Amino acid sequence: MVNVNKLLTNKGNGNDVWNIAPDATVFSALELMEEKSVGALAVVLDGKLVGILSERDYARKVFLKGRSSKDTRVKDIMSTQVYYVEPEYSIEQCMAVMTEHHVRHLPVLENKSLVGMISLGDVVKEIISEQKIKIKELENYITWEESY
Repeated sequence: MVNVNKLLTNKGNGNDVWNIAPDATVFSALELMEEKSVGALAVVLDGKLVGILSERDYARKVFLKGRSSKDTRVKDIMSTQVYYVEPEYSIEQCMAVMTEHHVRHLPVLENKSLVGMISLGDVVKEIISEQKIKIKELENYITWEESY
């Protein structure tokens, strides 16, 4: 069973945690999300995680409200209730947290320090990969059994 630490390693960019300051404009946050091809940013102040900003926050709190992304600050729309996981969490635990709290991104904290970010896509990709391995193992077992 793969844990978050292994998932971050498998991603290849597990140490890249894109973040933004609470006083930054939403426009600059959107530019960073587009540049890095991510759907959420950690909001960090003085080295501490204080929130998370997702495309969903933008859509619901700026776009639908007719606000300007150039005039709105990240702190005005970020989610301050941040659900997170730790490196030893299993993929199944991550999926449970995401499902229960209806979130698509989870910061990874180790000793209260931000060490990574995982997405629902990362988790689903890992689950599919694990299932493919299990299927191959079962196929090999069946083939081995049939040969005896």
